[in-house]
Amino acid sequence: MAQFRAKKLDLSCFVNVRVIRDHTKRKVFEQYETQRQALRYIIRNTTLPPRARAQAQLQLSQMHAYTRSTQINNRCIEGGKSRGVLRHFRMARVSGGV
Repeated sequence: MAQFRAKKLDLSCFVNVRVIRDHTKRKVFEQYETQRQALRYIIRNTTLPPRARAQAQLQLSQMHAYTRSTQINNRCIEGGKSRGVLRHFRMARVSGGV
């Protein structure tokens, strides 16, 4: 996780550690999304030789967990809550965190 964290981070806009972690996960996912899609395409392409597909599968499994879309949780940017968050606004329906 420390390898992806920004060296200088403006902490004034973040409420707690969970929001910082969510922000980092979103940035890392965005950065590696095209690479993951390319590897997944190679793995699923049955016309390619099995060795190339196996190498792509190995590369994909060795990528960091933050590069997966399943690692991203909807979290309120104002209070840091993870439940009852409206996706479009990234805000909790009950804003009691701040």
